[in-house]
Amino acid sequence: MLVRRIARPLLASSFVYGGIDTLRNPQTRVPGATPVVDQIAEQADKQLPVQVPRDVEQWVKVDAGVKVAAGLLLALGKLPRLSALALSASIVPTTLAGHRFWEHDDPKERFGQMSHFLKNLGLLGGLLIAAVDTEGRPSVGYRARRAAQRAADATEKNIEKAQKRAAKAQKKAEKKYKKASR
Repeated sequence: MLVRRIARPLLASSFVYGGIDTLRNPQTRVPGATPVVDQIAEQADKQLPVQVPRDVEQWVKVDAGVKVAAGLLLALGKLPRLSALALSASIVPTTLAGHRFWEHDDPKERFGQMSHFLKNLGLLGGLLIAAVDTEGRPSVGYRARRAAQRAADATEKNIEKAQKRAAKAQKKAEKKYKKASR
């Protein structure tokens, strides 16, 4: 559909551009990302058996790489649902790190950060729609349920056939037994 071919690259463009910009100059994003990385790493260390790296610049670069790769895939229409899901997962920490409007006292700065925060929420909404868009084809869940139902129906038919053959074989054996008994 033409709308998808136009909408996906438009949605992906800000992620690709922002990701490339961040990969070129990650140091500008490190101060904002530090509290988010620290909080995520602290929670992960409590729940995972391994220690999560705390190098904030490394996490910023990984996030930027995800944005570029998934953004390009989304723009090209390759694995669009998976790439939209990856971008959705990526935009949440980015938004929390980069647009902390609640920490600003200056009304203009607060308004600017809130605008960017809300813009990212809108992008997240678009990504979630893209992540569930099956392009008119049945979803994986539907296809799995249908395949399971077909397998159950086929198994049931095979069991019925086997029971009929067993009953037929039993009757034949009984006839032979009666013939042999005489």
